[in-house]
Amino acid sequence: MIGREWKKRTHHCGSLRIEDVGRDVVLNGWVQKRRDHGGVIFIDLRDVSGLVQVVFNPEISAAAHEVAGELRGEYVISCRGTVGARPADSVNPRLATGEVEVRVEEADVISASLTPPFEIQEGSDVDEALRFRYRFLDMRRRDQLEPLILRSRVAVTVRNFLDSRGFLEIETPMLTKSTPEGARDFVVPSRLQPGKFYALPQSPQLFKQLLMIAGIDRYYQIARCFRDEDMRADRQLEFTQIDLEMSFIEPEDLIAIMDAMFVDLFRRVMSVELSDPFPQISWQEAMEAYGTDRPDPRWGMEIDDFSSIFSATDFKLFRSILEEKGRVRGFKVDGLIAPARRELDSLVSEAQRLGAGGLVWMVREGDSLRSPVAKFLSQGETDALIEKAAMVEGEVFLLAAGPGDLNPVLAGLRQYCIKNFAPQPAEAWALLWVIDFPLFDWDENEKRYKSNHHPFTSPSRRTLELLDDDPLQVTSDSYDMVLNGVEIGGGSIRIHDPELQDRIFKILGLGEQEVEEKFGFLIEAFRYGAPPHGGIAYGLDRLAMLMAGKDSIRDVIAFPKTQSGLDLMTAAPDIISQAQLKELRIRST
Repeated sequence: MIGREWKKRTHHCGSLRIEDVGRDVVLNGWVQKRRDHGGVIFIDLRDVSGLVQVVFNPEISAAAHEVAGELRGEYVISCRGTVGARPADSVNPRLATGEVEVRVEEADVISASLTPPFEIQEGSDVDEALRFRYRFLDMRRRDQLEPLILRSRVAVTVRNFLDSRGFLEIETPMLTKSTPEGARDFVVPSRLQPGKFYALPQSPQLFKQLLMIAGIDRYYQIARCFRDEDMRADRQLEFTQIDLEMSFIEPEDLIAIMDAMFVDLFRRVMSVELSDPFPQISWQEAMEAYGTDRPDPRWGMEIDDFSSIFSATDFKLFRSILEEKGRVRGFKVDGLIAPARRELDSLVSEAQRLGAGGLVWMVREGDSLRSPVAKFLSQGETDALIEKAAMVEGEVFLLAAGPGDLNPVLAGLRQYCIKNFAPQPAEAWALLWVIDFPLFDWDENEKRYKSNHHPFTSPSRRTLELLDDDPLQVTSDSYDMVLNGVEIGGGSIRIHDPELQDRIFKILGLGEQEVEEKFGFLIEAFRYGAPPHGGIAYGLDRLAMLMAGKDSIRDVIAFPKTQSGLDLMTAAPDIISQAQLKELRIRST
């Protein structure tokens, strides 16, 4: 054998328990910590399963003790010994293996290690750039490893569930055609077709529709996707979707299967029992009650309209706004009772930061309201506000007014109140569906309609008659799943009728030549008998991030990019040689 001698393990480090006392075991792993207690050397030995204490006592084995003398942090070793019970005064209740230790009889150094650039210790504060530069070391830390383990369990559980429901796992191409999908493509030059480029897929959308036309019936894929867009905590240039499609379904069919899948997922991975079916709320209701299409209902503080209370008000500001067809909307702040003035001032500052011209706060004191505008309100208006908002003594109520869209301000204020004042919700998890999205949005800059979801989304039959005369009133058969206020998945029933698809393209201002260039292969396929079909795609990274209790998807991706799109470990992206450029017929600048 080339290299140092070592023995294959019989057990993982983290698997040993009190019932293993007396067993002869072989362990392989990394030295987490070394302690020399008057000649007896203690090593915390680590592998993917956890830690166990191994003891090198010269009275048991002088040779093994000599090996232990040269060990340092992150050395890889192999050791054989007997499992023993720790003395009662040295039991470590924080470790799963804390009742036992391995008394070493033989040991070998498999691989030495340089001194790591940071401490390989759970919870240690390390600069993110340094972590990513040495990501192969960072993942040795338990708090970085656990999210990756959870992510793996999520993927396996989803695969098993979908397989049990008759879905086929089918891969779609990574080198494909550039199509307009809302973000910039990553392009790949073709050596065999000079001057032409592939695009990396932003999603498998068109291919999974083609699979339905092919008669596959139920498809899924853990799909890699690529979008050249600015990154945030929940975005990376490359990401992973749980992607699926089904034939001959209505929205309720897909939703029912997805409800069952998430009940199964949370039970198996989180040991959490969710109740299904999950609630459904229309896009319009979500925007009215929460100011966002990604609501988190666990916190309450629903937004309501109070315009009718001020229909005949003497308060000039509200009267002028209502005369301009504006609205007065607001919500009660849970968790903020008898507030200090600085807390109220912070709310006003936050509203201004969010773009509001101002904010009206009110605090109930008996049958009256303490507020900068209280003197302008009649007793009838005060009584109506207290009753409609169900305010109790000391509670705070916020009002915003304006002729435009108040949702960004109110939704942002609600999030600020959740973060700073609201008590923890009774439920840890809230899954819900947002349905009945608009089919189109109006782009004021370009003066044209755009798809709210994508151009293959089917309009709802309930509003289809408005398609030509009032497109903005048409709703779609689309649906988003939201977990704790974060969109984790979205999909729709697709258009399968070529004539309807052509009408949609015309409303979007897409000419025949552009449609043929971008989607010709799909439109042709529709003419060969397309079944009704629909699907959904979940962000696996985002879902795993939430389930792991992390704030960034970078924590659940093995080798993430920085905010500027750099891979600090491999130094990518990088320049390529002139020879490569020449072969691809690309001229350098």
